[in-house]
Amino acid sequence: MKLFSSIRPVALLATLPAMLAFSACGDDDKDPAPQQGQVMLVHGAASAPIGVQALVNDVAAGSTLDYGRNTNYFAVTAGSPTFTINVAGSNPIVTAVNKKPITVASGKNYSVFAYPNSATTVDLLPIEDDLTAPAAGQTKIRIVHLVFNGPSPVKLSQTSISGTGDVPNAVAAFGQASPFVSVAAGTYDLNITTGPASTTVVKVGDGSGSGTGTKNYEAGKIYTIVVRGIAGSLEPAKLPKASIVANN
Repeated sequence: MKLFSSIRPVALLATLPAMLAFSACGDDDKDPAPQQGQVMLVHGAASAPIGVQALVNDVAAGSTLDYGRNTNYFAVTAGSPTFTINVAGSNPIVTAVNKKPITVASGKNYSVFAYPNSATTVDLLPIEDDLTAPAAGQTKIRIVHLVFNGPSPVKLSQTSISGTGDVPNAVAAFGQASPFVSVAAGTYDLNITTGPASTTVVKVGDGSGSGTGTKNYEAGKIYTIVVRGIAGSLEPAKLPKASIVANN
């Protein structure tokens, strides 16, 4: 009996915090929370204006993605996952440059654009998305230039009764994106233009790719204007168009 009575309750209480700390560490090591980023896929490859299947580390990411369409953001484990674009339910569209590792950092947002790096092949363009909310009464807009054989760079311009004015810093070369720029929320008639004279390449219109109408850019919203196509193509479906992706 003396053997057991010699272990005092005070001593047991003193060791309890250390035991709990060790137990907590063991649980953390056993089931660490996965580190993830968020990715949106955008099919802007006029070189393959058909339904495609995107894969992340050879696992299908959603259903078939039609030309000119995009997915919602979805979670991807942080690291350097391999992204692949396949003809839906078939072999890869091309044998080169449509499969590549893309860096995804924990807590970050990305858009990955399929675009034409030639008239018949596809490349992948990853862009980090700054989804910080715009200031009150403002909206954020950027352009992404995916028109193969088109003028470069292109810029975003507004047409009004007083003429055409360029949106500052909304400029992108082929295969690049401009930064998001803040403008006052409202209804605009926007154009994609080039050169000192702001010559129109395509009209943005209502953002559907039709090039007609206007668009109401809402306060607090973030938009990407995707300029896609193949300049001079004989196929109407491949001609340059501008469409809008909502980032939030």
